[in-house]
Amino acid sequence: MTTAPKPVAAPLRAKWFNGRHSRAREVLIVLEPGPRGPALHLHVVDLAHAASRRFGYDEVEWPPQWSAGRAPERITVALRDHGSVEIDQPQAWQQALAAAGNRPGLAQRMQTRWPVLLGVLLVAVAGLLAFYRWGTPWAAAQLSRHVPLEWELSLSQQAMTQVDQAWLKPSQLPPERQQELRTQFTELLSRLQPSLKRYPAYTPRYELHFRRGMGPNAFALPGGTVVMTDELVAEAAKQGLGDDALLGVLAHEIGHVEHRHGTRLVVEQGVLNVGLGLALGDVSSLVSMTSTVMTGLAYRRQHESESDCFALRLMALAQRPAAPMADLLLGMSRGRKDADTKDGKASSSMVGDWLSTHPATPRRAELLKAGADASSCPR
Repeated sequence: MTTAPKPVAAPLRAKWFNGRHSRAREVLIVLEPGPRGPALHLHVVDLAHAASRRFGYDEVEWPPQWSAGRAPERITVALRDHGSVEIDQPQAWQQALAAAGNRPGLAQRMQTRWPVLLGVLLVAVAGLLAFYRWGTPWAAAQLSRHVPLEWELSLSQQAMTQVDQAWLKPSQLPPERQQELRTQFTELLSRLQPSLKRYPAYTPRYELHFRRGMGPNAFALPGGTVVMTDELVAEAAKQGLGDDALLGVLAHEIGHVEHRHGTRLVVEQGVLNVGLGLALGDVSSLVSMTSTVMTGLAYRRQHESESDCFALRLMALAQRPAAPMADLLLGMSRGRKDADTKDGKASSSMVGDWLSTHPATPRRAELLKAGADASSCPR
């Protein structure tokens, strides 16, 4: 049984400008299927002995297709060194191309068909969102292990200088109280085990600083700088909570450092802004913008959960309760709600919201109390 040949569209009348004669020649064009695409047969009909020539797919500069409602009056087909042909039957040309097996590429379909263009745009947007949501965090987590500690320390120094100049004031906490908390902070760090570390070879240089002027808060910067405000110490005392509440917050901040959350945020910003420059290891170009990035980006919810679980485990290793930290957060949440109700507006500053690494939400505090044995945290 033989396969019937595909039908070939009727010849198209055209004018051939071959560049060697002063006038156009009348020709007939036939499009036939070819291995790479349509082939063009050109038959000269105004000669005593009709001549013909075949042009393969790659020898023709095929004009782009158009939408049905915007057909041009005339089609010009360039034949490279052999001039060009003009066709006054655009619709017949389209039909002949289809009959010869031509299938427009994606770019042409986007130009001629709105559904195709819309579909491509939707896929592109979905791809970009997926890359931003999952791709950049994953890439940042991998790239961060290669970021030098010295770079993190330089970043933190710049960020701390900017924050001190713009928003924070020197601590008024008595020196002996500061030393007491630093001693307990050091003891907490001594309980760190390799199983808790996200990056085993990472050895941050921890320093605990005290400041005032941004409400009850604490935050961590890359490399090991941790800041606690006088207001947070006062808030714990006001609620009648011991130092375990403050140490729980500090354990949370240590979790941010050990997971390199701040560095990962900066690297994510770098992936989006300077792309391959960061992927190739050139992070020096980011130093000038890191202060702004660090004070303008909040930790992701996943980062907060990771640090909460880290704090639960570290407090367990230090044989200290984690529930007081949750009580502190709940008390801060109730106090903020009361202030908002009284003033009729939000009482927290923008800076506090930006740098808040432990937002005092009742839901989060409840989860901390429920998971005080760290059994709900992934291993």
